[in-house]
Amino acid sequence: MPGPLSGYRIIDLTSMISGPLATMILADQGADVIKVENPASGGDHTRLANNRRNGFSASFLNNNRNKRSLALDLKNPNARDALLRLVETADVFVQNFRPGVADRMGLGEAAVRAVKPDIVYVSISGFGETGPYAQKPVYDPLIQAVSGLASIQAGSDTERPRLVRTIVPDKLTAYNAAQAVTAALLHRERTGQGQHIQLSMLDAIIAFLWASDMGSQTFVGEDIPQQEAASFIDLIYETATTPISAAVQSNREWLALTKALDKPEWLEDPRFATVALRQRHINDRLILTQEALRTRPAEEWLERLTREGVPCAPVLTRTQMISNAQVQANGIVVETEHPGAGRIRQARPAARFSETPATMRHGGAALGQHTSEILAEIGYTEEDLKENPT
Repeated sequence: MPGPLSGYRIIDLTSMISGPLATMILADQGADVIKVENPASGGDHTRLANNRRNGFSASFLNNNRNKRSLALDLKNPNARDALLRLVETADVFVQNFRPGVADRMGLGEAAVRAVKPDIVYVSISGFGETGPYAQKPVYDPLIQAVSGLASIQAGSDTERPRLVRTIVPDKLTAYNAAQAVTAALLHRERTGQGQHIQLSMLDAIIAFLWASDMGSQTFVGEDIPQQEAASFIDLIYETATTPISAAVQSNREWLALTKALDKPEWLEDPRFATVALRQRHINDRLILTQEALRTRPAEEWLERLTREGVPCAPVLTRTQMISNAQVQANGIVVETEHPGAGRIRQARPAARFSETPATMRHGGAALGQHTSEILAEIGYTEEDLKENPT
């Protein structure tokens, strides 16, 4: 059964992570995503990453499945003409060049819309289209730095900033982009009107942080230092064996925690009498919790905490996660056979559709694997390509 986006064609000129992950989400949901790559430069830069087998890197495979690869050197006018001819058959055009580059290539919104007026045109950037940072080269750590995420990760504005050890801005931008594309396609279905979606990594991460980490910046005119607004002790606890995580919010959960840890005296402690007081004295509360949890093995604590209704879980390594009973029960990690890279393991598409399931139809393509096939679909013959190579 085809996915919910079956029948839509997406032209993908993006590279690295934010753009390719966004278009892979759409490809998983059934869209025909045509990944346009420059053969002269070796294609998407992630093809050159380490952790590779038989010429395929894990990074490329994990962000480019279900796409077809079209090799075009867009500095060649013939290639650009071929791409614009392909655009006539497309619904979405996605690029993540630095602002202004697509226009100079003859592939800006105006040029693309001239051949497909109702197209959804997507521009993904690092710092946005305007402003003093707009032309700066950008990678994920720079966005973590400017957005405040590195300061939040440090635990306090006075501590040394720290990076989150995964590329959160890149991946959040991808999920924002995928959602925005589907929203724009829905609008087009209703009105017949395409539009330009502009999305920056900086936009995506600041919006993400505001939901839970910018309370001290919410009320204009109030000066609430962030380091006094919350605790920055991780909810990862050492036990006599391996670490666990546990968290309590409600009065019921607090009562359950004191029972599981055999600490009834905490119920009489004035610092912890209400939800608000427990939040105010959160560091004291978490330190006491850690001291108690060090005394017994993880397995025993998890059993006791679970029995009393305290939210808790083991802390797993990446290898342990793959074999975890909950992960296996949900079928989250699956194995497939790739014609070039061999047997590979990946996470299945996260959203599950009851009527139009997302699928993993094929793995990441070899560079230019589908060039002849795609050009033939838009009317090119072998003789055409001999006379006007792309």
